[in-house]
Formats: sequence, structure tokens, C-alpha cells
Amino acid sequence: MISSKPFCRLRFVLACSFLFLASACHSAGTPTLHLMLVGDTAFQVEIADTDDSRRLGLMHRESLPEGQGMLFVFEQDQRLSFWMKNTVIPLSIAYISSDGIIREIHDMTPLSLDSIRSSRSVRYALEVNQGAFEAAGIEPGDRVVLPESVQRR
Repeated sequence: MISSKPFCRLRFVLACSFLFLASACHSAGTPTLHLMLVGDTAFQVEIADTDDSRRLGLMHRESLPEGQGMLFVFEQDQRLSFWMKNTVIPLSIAYISSDGIIREIHDMTPLSLDSIRSSRSVRYALEVNQGAFEAAGIEPGDRVVLPESVQRR
């Protein structure tokens, strides 16, 4: 009779490898860019510009490194609505108009199913760690320098 211990260990190693690769590849293939805000404030952001990438957003992640975020890009101006389903990271969201002006900023509660709706039509949403905008002195009315590659999407 063959011992099942080696097979259990193998399954465990394979499962751990899969989870490691899945987490490492979470953002693989997702375009990123250096997004400039007020003065010399910048964030390295992943671009979410497809239905699937916008739907997934920052869900199922345990953390977001300081100075990073996610920029959600939409095809046209519209009132946007975000929630924190399956998102354990405390986030702040900035709703940004097509001309790059931050129109409003909201703090979001982890795992909350409450919708945080923009009060006006905007083209972009930028999620960062909660408090990062405040710490950098960023507020509504400030401008985000949107690279041409993002504006054309």
C-alpha cells in the first residue's frame, strides 16, 4: 500500500504554489503608469479600463503598497458608483472629470456594500489607500495630469 503522506504534501505544495502565482499575477498584464497630481505628488497606478478589470478592481487583495493605486477609466462621462464588496483595504476614492479636475473625494469602508456615488458625471475614479489624498494635501479642485494614452482610451 502506498503512503498518502507524499501525495498530501504534493497537493499542499501545488496549492501553495497556485495561490502564490495567483496573487503575484493578480496585476500581471494590467497596464500601470505614473500618475502626477498636485505639485510633486504621484501615484503608481494600475489601469482598469475594461469591464472585467473595473468589476474586479482592488477586490481580494490584502494590502496596497504606499504610493500605489488604481485608476478606473471609462469610455464616457457618467455618474459613477463604487462599493467595497470583497475589499478589505481601507480606500479613498477621487472622482475625476475628463479634464483632470478632482471633483470629489470620499473615504470608503472595507467590505461595505453601500454605494459611493459621484454627484456629477465624471470620466475617471482613482482609488488609493485611505488618507493618502489628505496626507498629500490633495482636495477637490486639484488637477490630475492624465497622460494622453489614458485620455484616448
